[in-house]
Amino acid sequence: MPHVTTPDGTQLYYEEVGTGSPVVFVHEYAGDYRTWEPQLRYFSRSYRCVTYSQRGYPPSDVPTDPARYGQDIARDDVIALTDALKIDKAHIVGHSMGASTALHVGIHYPDRCLSVTAASCGYGSSPDPAFVEQGRAASRETAKMFETVDFPTAAARYADGATRQTHKNKDPRGFAEFARMLADHSPVGHALTMRELQAKRPMLWEMKPQLEKFTPPLLIIVGDEDDWCLDPSIFLKRTVPTAGLLVLPRAGHTITSEEPAAFNAALAELFPAAESGRWMSHKPAA
Repeated sequence: MPHVTTPDGTQLYYEEVGTGSPVVFVHEYAGDYRTWEPQLRYFSRSYRCVTYSQRGYPPSDVPTDPARYGQDIARDDVIALTDALKIDKAHIVGHSMGASTALHVGIHYPDRCLSVTAASCGYGSSPDPAFVEQGRAASRETAKMFETVDFPTAAARYADGATRQTHKNKDPRGFAEFARMLADHSPVGHALTMRELQAKRPMLWEMKPQLEKFTPPLLIIVGDEDDWCLDPSIFLKRTVPTAGLLVLPRAGHTITSEEPAAFNAALAELFPAAESGRWMSHKPAA
């Protein structure tokens, strides 16, 4: 099984397929390298597609030291992966937790990005500090659930969240596949990722000065039933000079597999526009 080794010795499992401009897919908290299969099957015809499981997600390593998890570590794991695969620049496509990581890659390593996609981004973000702390507290409770409840029960409970109901109802087979993959994960990895990354990462409004200077082409995609991420996505659109926003109607959080045709069509427009320099800022000169 192919792995790359990060600077702290963590082994990350990855798969790649196709040739062309590189695309690196960064999965959500409830996902893993398999999350992106609808995208790999489509884009590997024209692009070099790379998908991987983040630390804490088998078959990647599951460190037990909390200090080996965090937003900066997740960001630098993307760079370690691209370095090991000798990828100088790539389209970085992130979903949910992975979208936050993709933004951080774009902020700190803009020269490594052909473009950045932030899908279903911003859970817990708000200009209201009380709301932010409520989200952080909810994340800590979720971490506790994965430590104290038997994992099949905890995984099923997490999969059946409010913002995933549109997926469950419109595509029961796809939702069942998503839930089965989630049940394959590590309770240790889930608890530590939630407590050390999700509950501690900077929220979007806190990142405003950095986001105002964001330079890679940015595509934001969100479902209009994804209540936790809709306002943060609009905030990103209004803040990032290079941002474009796509809102998918009657869609929830798991949009990569819930609405793969619309998701893929949006990326298929972004990639060539970004590479040709035709991805316009939303504030062009008059």
